[in-house]
Amino acid sequence: MSTMNTPHTSTDSTTGRATSTDRGDSARSVATGTSGKQKRPARPAESGRRHRRGPLASFGLHGGLLLAAFIAVFPPLWLLVTSFKPNSDAFTLDLVRNFTFDNYSHVIADTHFLDWFGNSLLVVLGTTVIGVLISSTTGYALSRFRFPGMRPLMWTLLITQMFPMAVLIVPLYNLMAQFGLLNQPVGLIITYLTIAVPFCAWMMKGFFDTIPVSIDESGRVDGLSPFGTFWRLIMPLAKPGLAVTGFYTFVTAWAEVAYATAFMTGEENLTLAGGLQTFVNQYSADWGSMTAAAVIIAVPAGIVFGFAQRYLVSGMTAGAVKS
Repeated sequence: MSTMNTPHTSTDSTTGRATSTDRGDSARSVATGTSGKQKRPARPAESGRRHRRGPLASFGLHGGLLLAAFIAVFPPLWLLVTSFKPNSDAFTLDLVRNFTFDNYSHVIADTHFLDWFGNSLLVVLGTTVIGVLISSTTGYALSRFRFPGMRPLMWTLLITQMFPMAVLIVPLYNLMAQFGLLNQPVGLIITYLTIAVPFCAWMMKGFFDTIPVSIDESGRVDGLSPFGTFWRLIMPLAKPGLAVTGFYTFVTAWAEVAYATAFMTGEENLTLAGGLQTFVNQYSADWGSMTAAAVIIAVPAGIVFGFAQRYLVSGMTAGAVKS
């Protein structure tokens, strides 16, 4: 008696319907060698070994990095070395053949350097404090509130950054002369605010956009006013953005030359950036004193950067993407 290969059938005890188990799927799995398992993707280690840089590419990469580091370090290093040389050795290739502190003593004792430092310190403090306050409040208002004229205000802040500095010197000079602000630190503070505030307000708006609005709402539920919410809840969270804003306004006021030399006359009224030009002019060139003064000027900027650097990366990238 011959037998036939038929699918195995079983009867469901509850429904009475017949079910069949097809053994063909198992046979196909064995034939293909998969046994019901999917092919695993390549491991990261295997992928890394497959894309490993060759010796020539690695040499080129490290050589480029070393060249870039040398280009960045050489100018300030040579400035520092020249400040310890006498004027007769300023252009020699020797590092320090006749080491001397005469350049520093001459700058501090025989020039108006201390007056320049005081003027710069006053201008920088005023610009930084007022600039951070105006930029943060403006950025917060643009981020959280909708009011008539909001879009034109944003465009105005953006368009003011398109004008080159040389174009604005003459009209600003006429305004300063009309209001009696020439040779006054207040005039420079106002001028520097016109440079720093539009850019910093845009940057702070982008930073405040990354802070959840629910924090503002929770503050108002607790009875805080809009300004109280901004000052007590939002400002502590905005430290990275405030650090970038403060550093930008500081550098703007500390290192600016064009406005400082145009609006301030007389050596006792100059700032540090303007005072440097008195060492090298069309009649004489005191390179030793100029380099010594430049080194002293760089010290406060380095200290400020040291305090603010841990916030700079997060603050500059926080408003770059929309969360």
